[in-house]
Amino acid sequence: MLAVVFALLSALLYALASVLQQRSAAAQPAETSLRLTLLTRLLRNPGWLLGLGCDITGYVFQFVALGHGPLVIVQPLLVCGLLFALPLGAAWSGRRLGRRDWLAALMVCAGLALFLTVADPSRGRPGVGSVVWGFLVVSTGALALLLVILSLGRPNWQRAVLLSGSAGVVYGLAAALTETNAHLLSKGILHFLGSWQPYALAAAGVGGMLVAQSAFQAGSLDVSLPMMTVVDPIVSILIGVIAFDESISASGAAVIGEVLGLALMIAGVFLLARSEAVRSLHESRSSPG
Repeated sequence: MLAVVFALLSALLYALASVLQQRSAAAQPAETSLRLTLLTRLLRNPGWLLGLGCDITGYVFQFVALGHGPLVIVQPLLVCGLLFALPLGAAWSGRRLGRRDWLAALMVCAGLALFLTVADPSRGRPGVGSVVWGFLVVSTGALALLLVILSLGRPNWQRAVLLSGSAGVVYGLAAALTETNAHLLSKGILHFLGSWQPYALAAAGVGGMLVAQSAFQAGSLDVSLPMMTVVDPIVSILIGVIAFDESISASGAAVIGEVLGLALMIAGVFLLARSEAVRSLHESRSSPG
């Protein structure tokens, strides 16, 4: 229960951070994309800094959640960030939510509930060996880099989608590192600081942030946020099951239910992101955050 509560709080703060950061990143010059210059410019933007504060607090809650629950429970709950972004967007723009918005919200909740109920996930081991970590870092890093390369020279909306996917992959790896770091910290601060995982997590955090802000810069929230929201938990679930032995039900009926739940959740996410309430958060690319 504690993992669920903190995961939902994390989702709320991540949603608010996405709203604030996308508005700020969209106003930055296109030539700063994928460069540290983009982050240094954003660090001088009050709206973006407020979003960063929400990001940091949300991460602390995610850290606590992953310390009390497995990846396959915590990460899918972060999809609820779009459920929070929807009323935030409506309040921001003064719009009312339509039937399609509420239907999409119901799809996300139903899909999530179906997946978690049918999968019946359980915790695995808190850490893995260096060989497995090497495979995880290389494979996810290669996939994230490939998506970045594919984004070069493409129209802005395609670039936003590909960069968001890349950020989602990096954040999925960061979630796995977070779970391990929570276990390391429980053994004492010296043990924690003497391990390589905290520094790998810091590098993944900065890299993921740069790619995510570049995605926000390239396209509006309805284009950039859904892919990131969906890819992150999917990568986390795969890592949790494959590397951390976090088991989910594998019977024929359960697999069908899990696939149906994920499909329903993903469809709802994309419908939510096309909502007028969310789209209105980025009506003008020239508006500073």
